[in-house]
Amino acid sequence: MPGAGEEGLARGGLAPQAGAVAALGERALAATGRVLRAAVAGLDDLPGALIRARLSLVLWMPVALGLGIGLYFLLPVEPRPPGRAALGAGAAAGLGLWIRGPEVARFPAALLALLLAGLLLGALRSQSLAAPVLGFRYYGPVEGRVVEIDRSARDRIRLTLDRVTLSNVDPERTPGRVRVSLGPDEAARLPEPGTRVMLTANLSPPAAAAEPAGFDFRRFAWFEGLGAVGYTRTPVLRVGPPPPGDPLMAAHRLRMRVSAAMQAQMPGQAGAVAAALMTGDRSGISEATNRAMREANLYHIVSISGLHMGMLAGFVFGALRYGLAAFGGLALRWPVKKIAAGVALIAASLYLWIAGAEIATQRAWIMVAVMLIAVIFDRRAISLRSVALAATALLLWQPEALVSAGFQMSFAATTALILAFRPWGRIAMALPPLVRPVAMLAMTSLIAGFATAPIAAAQFHRMSDYGLLANLLAVPVMGTLVMPAGVIAALLAPLGLAAPALWVMRIGTEWMLWVADFVSGLEGASRAVMAPPGWVLPLLALGALGAVLMRGAGRSLGLIAMLVAALGWFGAARPAVLIAEGGTLVGVLGPGGRVLSKPGQAFTAESWLAADGDDADIEAAAARPGFAGPRGARTGAFAVLEQAPPRRIVHLSGKGAMAALPGACAGGALVVLAAEAPAGDWSGCDLWDEGRLGETGAVALWPDGRVETVAEAAGERPWSARN
Repeated sequence: MPGAGEEGLARGGLAPQAGAVAALGERALAATGRVLRAAVAGLDDLPGALIRARLSLVLWMPVALGLGIGLYFLLPVEPRPPGRAALGAGAAAGLGLWIRGPEVARFPAALLALLLAGLLLGALRSQSLAAPVLGFRYYGPVEGRVVEIDRSARDRIRLTLDRVTLSNVDPERTPGRVRVSLGPDEAARLPEPGTRVMLTANLSPPAAAAEPAGFDFRRFAWFEGLGAVGYTRTPVLRVGPPPPGDPLMAAHRLRMRVSAAMQAQMPGQAGAVAAALMTGDRSGISEATNRAMREANLYHIVSISGLHMGMLAGFVFGALRYGLAAFGGLALRWPVKKIAAGVALIAASLYLWIAGAEIATQRAWIMVAVMLIAVIFDRRAISLRSVALAATALLLWQPEALVSAGFQMSFAATTALILAFRPWGRIAMALPPLVRPVAMLAMTSLIAGFATAPIAAAQFHRMSDYGLLANLLAVPVMGTLVMPAGVIAALLAPLGLAAPALWVMRIGTEWMLWVADFVSGLEGASRAVMAPPGWVLPLLALGALGAVLMRGAGRSLGLIAMLVAALGWFGAARPAVLIAEGGTLVGVLGPGGRVLSKPGQAFTAESWLAADGDDADIEAAAARPGFAGPRGARTGAFAVLEQAPPRRIVHLSGKGAMAALPGACAGGALVVLAAEAPAGDWSGCDLWDEGRLGETGAVALWPDGRVETVAEAAGERPWSARN
C-alpha cells in the first residue's frame, strides 16, 4: 500500500481550473462563430481584397518567410536533397505566378513562394553549418584558438575555442568549436582573443533537452557551431600569439582591451556593466547582478540590442544634425539631415564591429540601418514597412534567429511602439510640455513591456511585476547620461581626456544597479510562470500579426486566435512524471509542486521546476513529502488515469542499485535505474535503465497515460543525431 506521501503524489495538482476554462471557451466559441459568419458573408469581396493586399506585400514578407522557417524547425525529419529541390521549384513557381499570374492570384502566390523559401532557407542554413559533434565523453589535452570569452549562469568564465585539436581524435571527428568553463583562479589572467592555448579539459556532447519539447541546447549549439562543451581545473597555457591580419580577432582584442580599461577606471559591478554597454563584454558581470537585473526586468540593458544601438545612433544623429544646423548658412546649403544619418550609420557600424556580431547586435544594427537609410532616401524612418524590411533581412541572413527570444521580443516591442506612435501623437499635444517627456517614457515602457511580457514568460518562465517601475527609473538615465557619456568618452579617449565622461557613466550605471537591487528586493518582484504548450506562442504571434495587418473579420480572427492561445496556456497541464536522461533524477508532480527523488542534477532539476512555474529550489523540492526510502532506492507513487489506483515508482541509483533491482521490479511498478540493467527477465515492471534512456533521452509520463520522449520530440535532425 502506498504511504501518505505516495498518496499525496497520486493526488497531485494536475487538473486546471476547469470551470473557468470552460466558461471562457464557450465565450470564445460564440465569438468565433460570429466572426466566421461575417467572414463568409464577405467572401464575395475576396478577389478584390486579394488584389488590394498586394499593396501591403512588404508587411507580409517576414510573416510568410518566418512561417516557413518555423515549419522547418517543426519537421520531424530533415529535408533530403530531393525535398529541398522540390521546395526550390515550388518557390520558383510561386514567384513566377506572382510576376505573371492573374491579379487575384499574385498575392497568395507571393505568400506561398515566401513560405517555401523559408523552409528551404532553414534547411540550407542548417546544412551550411554542418560540423563534427563530439560523440563521447573526452578527458585530455585540448588545444585551440580563443574566439570568445563570456560568463556562464554558474558565474564561471568560459572560453570558446576554434581550430581545435584533441589528443588521439581524428580531425574528421574533432569539433570545430568547443566551449570550456574555467576555474576561479583563471579569471584574473585571461588570454587575449586570437591567442592559441592549451589546457586539460573534460568535454562532452551538447546536452539534449531536459524534457520533451523543452529547450534543446543541441539545436542552439548546432547553429552556434559548438561541437562540445566542458570544463577544466588546470591552468590555461598560452602556446601561440594572436595572428596578425584577422579583422574579427582584432575587433575582439580591441573590445577586451577597452573593457579592461573601463573596468580599471570604474572598479566593481558599475564598471562591468558600463563595459558591457559599450563593448558587449559581459564576462565581468557577476551572476548576482544578472539575477537582480532579470528579476527587475532590466536585463535587456546589459545585452546590446536595439535600445543601445538606437540610443547611440540617435545621440550621434541628433548631435550632428542640430550641431550643423547651428551654422545657418551651412545648414541651408548642405543636406544636414542626410549627413547626420550617414555619420550615425557609420557610428552604429563601428559599434557593431567593436561589440561583436552576435545575433542580438546584428538585429539591432539591421533595424537601425534600415531606418537611417530611409532618412537618407527621404522615406519614413519609423514605420511598419521599415520594421518588416529589417525582419526580412535578418531572417534571410540567419533564419534560426526566428526561434530566439531576442528576435521575438525586439520586433514585438518595436511593432507595438510604432502602432502606438500616431495615437500617442494626438494625446501628447494635449499634455503640458514639461509632462510630455515623462508621459512618453511611461507610455513606451508600458507598451513595450505589455508586448514582450508573454514572450518573456513563455521563454524564461518568469514575469516581473515591477518591470515598468524599474524601466521608468533606469532607462531615462541610460539614455540621457550613460550612452551619451560613453560616446563622448570614446571620442576623447585617444586624447587621454575620457575620465570626466567615464565618471558620468559610472554615476549612471551605479544608479541603474541600485534600481535593479531595489526593485528585485521588493516582495513579489518576480514570479514563476508555467511553460505553455508548444503551439501557444506561435498561435499567439500569428493572431497578433493578423490583428495588426488585417482588417474587418480578419482582424477579429486574429484576436480570437490570441484568445485561444491564452486559454490553452491558462489550461495547460504538466507531466505527472519526468525522468532524466541516464536515469539520474526523477520528478513526480504532487499537490505542493514537483517532488524530486533526490537533490542534484542542477541543470535538469532547475529546468523542470522552472517549466512547472515552481519557485522552489532543488533542496526544497527534494525535501517535499512523496518519496521515501534510502537515497539510492527512493519509492513513491503517481496517478496514471482518473479513477485508477496510484502506480508505484522506484528510483534506483548508486552502488546498491543492482542488488535492489529484483525486489523493485514487481507488481507493474515503474522502475528507473541509473545504470545498465543486466540481462534477464524484467517483465514484472516497466524498467527504464541507462541503456533505454540513452536511446530515448528524457521521458515525460502524462496523467492520461501518454509517454513522450526527447528522441521522438527532436526527430531525425542534424543536431539530434547521435555520433
